Amino acid sequence: MLVSLINIDVQRRIGQIDPRIYGGFIEHLGKCIYGGIYDPHSPHSDERGLRTDVIEAIRKLRTPIVRWPGGNFASGYHWQDGIGPQAQRPTRPELAWGTVESNQFGTDEFIQWCRMVDTEPYICANLGTGTLDEAAQWVEYCNGSDDTYFANLRRHNGHEQAYGVKYWGLGNEVYGDWQLGHRSAQDYAKVAREFGKMMKRTDPSIKLVACGGQNLDWDREVLSYCADLIDYLSYHVYWCPQPDADPYYSLFWGPHGSEQYLRFIGELIEYIRRERGIGHSIAICADEWNVWYRSDVTTERELYNLTDALVVGTFLNVLQRNCNTVKIANIAQLVNVIAPIWADPESIFLQTIYWPLFAAANYSGPVALDVHCESDGFEAPAEVSGELPYLDVSATLDEQTSKLFISVVNRHKQAAIPADIQMSGAQIDAEGTVHLITGEEPSVTNSFEEPDNVALHSEPSSVAGDSFAHEFPAHSMTILELPLC
Repeated sequence: MLVSLINIDVQRRIGQIDPRIYGGFIEHLGKCIYGGIYDPHSPHSDERGLRTDVIEAIRKLRTPIVRWPGGNFASGYHWQDGIGPQAQRPTRPELAWGTVESNQFGTDEFIQWCRMVDTEPYICANLGTGTLDEAAQWVEYCNGSDDTYFANLRRHNGHEQAYGVKYWGLGNEVYGDWQLGHRSAQDYAKVAREFGKMMKRTDPSIKLVACGGQNLDWDREVLSYCADLIDYLSYHVYWCPQPDADPYYSLFWGPHGSEQYLRFIGELIEYIRRERGIGHSIAICADEWNVWYRSDVTTERELYNLTDALVVGTFLNVLQRNCNTVKIANIAQLVNVIAPIWADPESIFLQTIYWPLFAAANYSGPVALDVHCESDGFEAPAEVSGELPYLDVSATLDEQTSKLFISVVNRHKQAAIPADIQMSGAQIDAEGTVHLITGEEPSVTNSFEEPDNVALHSEPSSVAGDSFAHEFPAHSMTILELPLC
């Protein structure tokens, strides 16, 4: 029998978790915006065409920040096309994804939607085909409070109060030749610096996210030019099973490879800060991440299974463990396109990956703890670690409510794994809750016909003292919510 050991000392603390790591992303791509976020023809839409059932599902995720309008779309988007009377907005060829953009959903609609979702807006500026003036004027339109042209244009469009958009991205994936406005690292860094200067002079309070390249040479170049100006460096990653490897277990290699790279970026940032004498902190913004390998997102939607949900759960544990360096993360995307929510005009269902996001956002504390776990494992590439444990564990603490949350993903395909859990620095009270996400087999999916094949089920638990045993079902994610005394 496989038996694991989990040691938790509530005094061994990694750091404070920024709730923005549970963020989301929406892009003008496929049916994410049109047919997902915005659909005037749906019976579930309000008078502005915003899908209220989708909004409610996102509100339950407690999504604290949402990135928009892209993604690749951002590199060809001119924001002034999407403001003013909707009937007068131009329809444009959309060159990133090869479609047509109606511009019916623009800046004002996005801000209204964010307020309905109770989330913070994060806007990605166009550093592909856009101009310095255009980016600075977008900041002025959103945040200006003086008697200036673009602040007054916002007022003329019916929005008296400034939006106060704090987070702004300096372009998207400019390192890739698929991107409109593709540049080398040095050329991007020079342009990003000038854009950032203009945008911060328009509103000195904003926070800037520079485009990371998923490549340390690119990241070093960008940081060397821009570290004194930026507040975040972005990281994008999508995972898929590896060729000539077990399709189930190899999918889990991805989040751990990402964890390794996030640590590399964190060390690089600190090196550059020390070398350049940068006084302010620079964090990582993982503003695109997900499982993605089945669909062409321009025409189809990815149907996720339980395995995908467990991979998502693993990366949420990774984000918690790396809370000192990763301060924002945005799953790509929220609706229809590689998304936790599937929306058709008449109804929605929640995909399997919805539930780990829900669990992490609703059942976790603000302090990450340094957990020791001993568990048998499965093979992984040498560059990842050579072997990964079946049990992936993160623990968080909420001192205000005196609760401990232990998040455990059992990646074993067939076997339940009992674990001895030992506590230091606190005692567990008698009544807690077990939150469980699993299904009959790893390949199970949700659908309109069977929406609850994978869901979250909660039941009371009764443990006390400084040690207890718990059995984690095969292919499952469990969060133990434990009151401390």
